[in-house]
Amino acid sequence: MFLFRFLPIFFLIYFLVPGRGKNVILFLGSLIFYAWGEPVYIVLMLFSTVVDYVNGRLIGRFRGRAQAKFFLVLSVVINLFILCFFKYADFLIQTVINLTGASLPLLNLPLPIGISFYTFQTMSYTIDVYRGKAKMQKSILDFGVYVTMFPQLIAGPIVKYSSVEENLHNRKIDMVGISRGVKRFVAGLAKKALLANTIGELWAMITAMEFGSISAFTAWMGIFAFAFQIYFDFSGYSDMAIGLGEIMGFHFPENFNYPYIASSITEFWRRWHISLGSWFREYVYIPLGGNRKGVLRQLLNILIVWTLTGIWHGAGWNFLFWGLWFAFLLMIEKLFLGKVLNRLPKGIGILYNAAAVLFGWVLFALETPVEIGGYLRAMFRFGSNLIDSQGLYLFGEYFILFAIALIASTPLPGRIIGRLEKSETGWGIALYRLGEKVVPALLLLLCTAVIVDATFNPFLYFRF
Repeated sequence: MFLFRFLPIFFLIYFLVPGRGKNVILFLGSLIFYAWGEPVYIVLMLFSTVVDYVNGRLIGRFRGRAQAKFFLVLSVVINLFILCFFKYADFLIQTVINLTGASLPLLNLPLPIGISFYTFQTMSYTIDVYRGKAKMQKSILDFGVYVTMFPQLIAGPIVKYSSVEENLHNRKIDMVGISRGVKRFVAGLAKKALLANTIGELWAMITAMEFGSISAFTAWMGIFAFAFQIYFDFSGYSDMAIGLGEIMGFHFPENFNYPYIASSITEFWRRWHISLGSWFREYVYIPLGGNRKGVLRQLLNILIVWTLTGIWHGAGWNFLFWGLWFAFLLMIEKLFLGKVLNRLPKGIGILYNAAAVLFGWVLFALETPVEIGGYLRAMFRFGSNLIDSQGLYLFGEYFILFAIALIASTPLPGRIIGRLEKSETGWGIALYRLGEKVVPALLLLLCTAVIVDATFNPFLYFRF
């Protein structure tokens, strides 16, 4: 529906409408896109837009005075209340029931898609206006476009207002940018439809088994499958968002930079979900003092940031454990492990990072302590149940897909393409020119065939 109806109709109108009218079409198109999946909560998103537009105007008007700080606090409180109410209210009520045995009704509120992303975006705007790092937006239409822009609305990347401010008023749309955007979009679609969805079937198959009976080999294969699934799912969505933005004349920030080749957890989080890490660093870690107030304060700041990062991903104890796991690793890297890793061969650092991240994905993917404990026991079950015929069969079925996923998660394909593009030989540049035209078309054809034949399979980060 989105690929073959919404996008063609939207772009036809968008390119036909001149000048400032494009913002009107983009705003209306984004509202239609969001209402398609969340017709009720479009009111909530519009309310958040109006609240932060008004507070931004008032902060700009009273900048340098006490009133500006009041309206900043008001903006942050309203945004956090909306986010916490819809995302954590039922979890908190259920926790109280479990601890006290009280008879309390659950609200059973469905989570508005993308609320974690657009509330962070609007908060960053009012904070930056207060700091003087962004200009107050006088046009509610342009601000509405910034908040509701459909390519990155529901799963990022988180876009700061200052990075698209110029594009809101004056953007260049040409065939070079459109071509580049289409190829980026198709690459992201292929990551999702051909890699993430397919290898995700293996993870679903293994987690449906009895953890007490699977071999260690099968358990490790399963968590590798999830690691590739979530990477290609989320980075694929980011690529699609960046590509669609480029088609329309916007330049969104990169959100992934081959995180699985990192040689430390510190480096991993500079490469994974870059926009979220940047947001927490700029708006939480640095205001708390960062690394400027001594080692103990720095460690406390890391703990606070990663506790918040964990629960940002969802209302569940597993997400809190996941955040605390990375807080622990980052703290010991700051204390001593980082220096040790810097002296070791890079390959050892990559293996350490892979093991730490895979353990983290177990915490992230499985919801209850019982499931997490059972799966971890399976991963470290040695002896007679180290490997079994079922695991070998599944590995044989998915071996080629694992190999493709492993290569695609490294810079190698991009380096090969770059060398062909800069090749001085006739066959090299001919191969590049043929590939840049044929490969995207073939990928789009394959994705279309898979999507038409598949059941509904949303992006994983739509849940957050």
